[in-house]
Amino acid sequence: MVCNPDRAYLEWKHTILASQLRVQFAQRGKRDSPPDSASFLLLRIQSTAGFLLRAKRETALQNEEILRNQLVSLISEGHAHATFDQAVENLPRELRGRRPEGLPHSAWELLEHLRIAQWDILDFSRNPNYQEQKWPDDYWPRSPEPPSATAWDESIAAFHRDMQEICALVTDPATDLYAKIPHGSGQTILREAMLVADHNAYHVGQLVLVRQLLGAWK
Repeated sequence: MVCNPDRAYLEWKHTILASQLRVQFAQRGKRDSPPDSASFLLLRIQSTAGFLLRAKRETALQNEEILRNQLVSLISEGHAHATFDQAVENLPRELRGRRPEGLPHSAWELLEHLRIAQWDILDFSRNPNYQEQKWPDDYWPRSPEPPSATAWDESIAAFHRDMQEICALVTDPATDLYAKIPHGSGQTILREAMLVADHNAYHVGQLVLVRQLLGAWK
């Protein structure tokens, strides 16, 4: 975005500065003497520079707000693909633990992996005492089938809660999107937010494929 300061505003500022200079000369007993041209030019430069600096700062803040909002949209909405909610809604209970022929995971396994991985990224992003999990054992459920009648809905609810926490972290003005996470190895909140969006989109696509092969996709 290119800053284009309003010329009328600048001219108005210059007029005010000239008046201020005339007052200063008058107070020194030089009422009839015009402001020194060099002094006036310096004040014009300082005024313009200050205005441009403020405009640049305002533009930077506006651009960062746009970036934060775009990250939230990328994480929580579908845009060019199905959303998480669309991928998990109304899947019959008897199909949640079934692996389609030729595929390695059931819908339950993919759902739990999505929940665990998203929670892990959130925990890493904000917890200075983060403990790295073991891959792949800690990132996948032990069984292709939900362990209880309520496990499916509980996993979905937890996924939603963690997504809201990630979005709150991203939109918080106190969060420096570009600073390296102190306990990481070069990662930033910006990178982790994009990782969440990328990882979720990939496995939501797999969920849709599982449902298609099970004949449970609209």
